[in-house]
Amino acid sequence: MDTKSPLAATDLQAQLSTIVYPKGTIPILHNNKVDIIVQRIGTLASNYVENLAAGIRYWDEIYGTWASINVYEPNQDLSASWIQIENRPKVGDGVGDGAVIGAGSFVSPSFSGDGSARFRIGWINEELNKSCIDHDCPGFVQVNHNVGDPKTKNWWLAYGSNNTLIGYWPSSQFSFIKDNGDFALWGGYVRGPTASSNRPEMGSGHFPSEGFQKAAFIRNIQIIKDESNMLVSMF
Repeated sequence: MDTKSPLAATDLQAQLSTIVYPKGTIPILHNNKVDIIVQRIGTLASNYVENLAAGIRYWDEIYGTWASINVYEPNQDLSASWIQIENRPKVGDGVGDGAVIGAGSFVSPSFSGDGSARFRIGWINEELNKSCIDHDCPGFVQVNHNVGDPKTKNWWLAYGSNNTLIGYWPSSQFSFIKDNGDFALWGGYVRGPTASSNRPEMGSGHFPSEGFQKAAFIRNIQIIKDESNMLVSMF
């Protein structure tokens, strides 16, 4: 995700199936279930023993990030490989609880209707007490091949090795994360009915010690630390 230059920014290399869509459309699925309560994706702390998460956190100014994610389809109620950027109010600001934007690969039969991996986006505006996944509510603007003006400071989302633009979160809808974030997370999340007894599969279900092509990963992590749009390697 990048606030300044869409072409030089994010490449979420989640190798999902390629489908040709009609001109003027993009591959973000709509969910019409009215009984779905959107969860706050990426939250590491939880009151439920069925939720587990693992990842890397970054605390500092951040203007964008790039990473490669490999994709699996574990048999769980919810499993995600996820990247997010946040900005929280500073001491003395006195308003709001901050904002979060994120994207990644999701497997969630209860939400999607099947166990297939899907690319999803999400955002939270805690000041307005709003949260959303995909297009279940307004907040993410889809585009086709148009490149926005970097002066807008919108948060752009791109996908794949060619940095195909998907859309952006308008900076105008946030009081925080308007210019930059101050926290980022790259990691995985899993929810299942047996997490407290039988360890659920996260990612591929294999341990990191089993190595490449066994364990799931997020690698090639890079960030944009200032308005120069220069990517800096993290791991």
